[in-house]
Amino acid sequence: MQQTWTHIPIMVSQIAELLLRNPDGVYMDGTLGLGGHTHYFLTRLGPQSKVLGFDKDEEALAMARERVNDTRLQTFHASYAQAPEILRTVGIEQIDGLLLDLGLSSYQLDNPERGFSLLQDGPLDMRFDLSATLTAADIVNTWPLQEIMRILTDYGEERQAEKIALAILAARKQTPIQTTQQLRQIVESVVPRYGKRHPATQTFQALRMACNSELETVAQALERLPGLLAVGARMAVLTFHSLEDRLVKNQFKTLASGGNFQLVNKHALTPDYEEVRQNHRARSAKLRVIERVK
Repeated sequence: MQQTWTHIPIMVSQIAELLLRNPDGVYMDGTLGLGGHTHYFLTRLGPQSKVLGFDKDEEALAMARERVNDTRLQTFHASYAQAPEILRTVGIEQIDGLLLDLGLSSYQLDNPERGFSLLQDGPLDMRFDLSATLTAADIVNTWPLQEIMRILTDYGEERQAEKIALAILAARKQTPIQTTQQLRQIVESVVPRYGKRHPATQTFQALRMACNSELETVAQALERLPGLLAVGARMAVLTFHSLEDRLVKNQFKTLASGGNFQLVNKHALTPDYEEVRQNHRARSAKLRVIERVK
């Protein structure tokens, strides 16, 4: 089954060009996924190099190890926000480069059993870490109206948040909401479709982000991870929606204003036309890079 998942790392050559400045350095891939970026990095790095791969998804870690198949990769089943403590336990105080790809892994999105996609029916799960307790089904079936409205507004930027939240509460009184198809139909019943985007897209995004504390984790990491960088090392962050990009942009500006870091690119870099044409999931990607200068 593992061979059926395809994974196309986004902006991989640009990221490698910006990040891999020491061919025998120690690098961190904070969102290893299926190992696409790391696999490419290792083709460009020397024999003494090392990539430290973090991921909360144990299944993805196992597949990444098999796909990359390189002793220079060391993996950790943990959130990238925990990296400073974890790396200290293996004797690593500083690293030569760091990547956070904040997009959803193709494996997670395309596997209906994980419950991320509204295009395929599956259990309403959405956990990155399957050992975590909170699922998307727990949120829609037990959280109060105001909290559901809040996450739809804050994480989904959903203008119809109240209408959708009320529909969820009405539906769950009749029967528990357990599948992606049920939730999709609830949203469709109150929000008409306009254009190409499905009306439930932002609801699914909001639930996924709430379920995995995504924005909180990103904010924590942006405060903690730059301290791991050696002088001359860079941190690259690939985002896919405005909420995360805004966090990265603002924190990088704050770091640069302090004098120890500088922005490598003043404005976000984006994939070229050809990459977007070949991989539609790249279309909303934005890349920001910062360098430690002292």
